[in-house]
Amino acid sequence: MEHKKFIPFWWKIVAVFTLGWVLMYADRTILNPVMPHLAEEFGLTNAQLGLVNSVFFIAYAIAQIPSGTMGDRYGRRTILVPGFILFGLLTGTTGLATSFFMFLLLRFVTGLGEGTYYGPSYAVATDNIPEKHLTVGTAIINSGMALGISLGYMLSSYFTLELGMSWRVPFYLMTIPTLLAAGLIWFMLRPNPQLKDITKEPGHEKVNIWEQLKNRNVMIILIMNFCSLYGFFMIITWLPQYLQLERGFHGSEVGYISSLIPWASIPAAILFGMFSDRLGRKKPIIFLLVPIAIVSVCAVAFIDNKTMLVIALLIYGFTGKLALDPVLLSFMARNVSKRAYATMFSIYNFAGMLSSIIAPYITGYLVDITGEMKTGFILAIIMMAIGLLAMAFTKEMPKEAQV
Repeated sequence: MEHKKFIPFWWKIVAVFTLGWVLMYADRTILNPVMPHLAEEFGLTNAQLGLVNSVFFIAYAIAQIPSGTMGDRYGRRTILVPGFILFGLLTGTTGLATSFFMFLLLRFVTGLGEGTYYGPSYAVATDNIPEKHLTVGTAIINSGMALGISLGYMLSSYFTLELGMSWRVPFYLMTIPTLLAAGLIWFMLRPNPQLKDITKEPGHEKVNIWEQLKNRNVMIILIMNFCSLYGFFMIITWLPQYLQLERGFHGSEVGYISSLIPWASIPAAILFGMFSDRLGRKKPIIFLLVPIAIVSVCAVAFIDNKTMLVIALLIYGFTGKLALDPVLLSFMARNVSKRAYATMFSIYNFAGMLSSIIAPYITGYLVDITGEMKTGFILAIIMMAIGLLAMAFTKEMPKEAQV
């Protein structure tokens, strides 16, 4: 039994929360490759297809701040586990939808369940990961998002586009693993001497959130997150359909090519996280990644050559939202009180999720008007540029000045 001492507890925390993101992002992206099937079955326009993801993210955003606040007040496990169970049950139930309204309603409730995860999970992780490893640890947790996107794309593409099965099958397949993961989270966060939970410490007091939001850095980080996520959710929502209808890709290759973005982001996030931790600064990394991401999205929209398109997607994966997010999160952690981590991380994600609500619908609306998806990419480029411009007004604090 002595060998267990060689496995730091924070590694276990990183592992379980990485698995959580794998399942949550797989649930979100199993829908995207089969959007044409949904449109055919329910008679939907592109704007209505965009509404499917928008409804999910409205619920997801609604749950953010309440779950973070309750997590800080009553304990993170109390919020995380019931939300994850709800998410698992409703994912399977979505496959039973017999009308577009029922489908939207089930996705809305699924979004509420998933919305309890972000703030409390990152609060637990930030409490337990050593400061010198925080960006890297966060990057590894975020790699679960990348793996989940890829899993969702490939699972859905294989069973529906390749094997010709119903779009409902991937939703059924996701249910059992998700419920098992909920049990694992419950077990990992049970009271034990190794688990650090600031909400259980003597003298834990409620923090004035408005005071936290008065920090200029915090507000600008929220703007950058909104703008970065706008581009990201526009791309992951519409890329499979863009590849099929405007670039001539077919079958499971749609899932494989779409998966290039998350696969490229995994080593990138860890690499830039390590570099950021060693450098002790976040802002230079942000100003390296975002301009390259902007150029790569331009290439996806305007370059006709398929090989160059694939290269552009790889570059976006290497420099886009999934690689940027750990850096932004650790920048946020340096600017807010530890006692408000769950709430402030939830507000951070809420700001990003606002873009996920509008990006799918606005893109679908633009496609219906213009007849092509290029306009959606152009708007994403503009949003990312606005976020980068806002970051120029941040003032980076040294480690010792952390709140």
